[in-house]
Amino acid sequence: MNYNENYFIIRTYTKAELAHLYNPNVCLKVALQILRRWIVCNLPLLNELEQEGYRARNRLLSPKQVATIVHYLGEP
Repeated sequence: MNYNENYFIIRTYTKAELAHLYNPNVCLKVALQILRRWIVCNLPLLNELEQEGYRARNRLLSPKQVATIVHYLGEP
């Protein structure tokens, strides 16, 4: 394994940080809108996140919430 390669680490992220990792080629506002749309349109993901304490206005995502998002959306 090459340790110089970038790899995704499950940790606490701001929603903006995670959105930008998933959509690095758009501005931050648009990246947040895209991530929000992905979450809202994926009902199993949204339901699981809500069980973990997720609310749309949260700015921080816990490691468990990040792991759930990665489970449904794949790594950024």
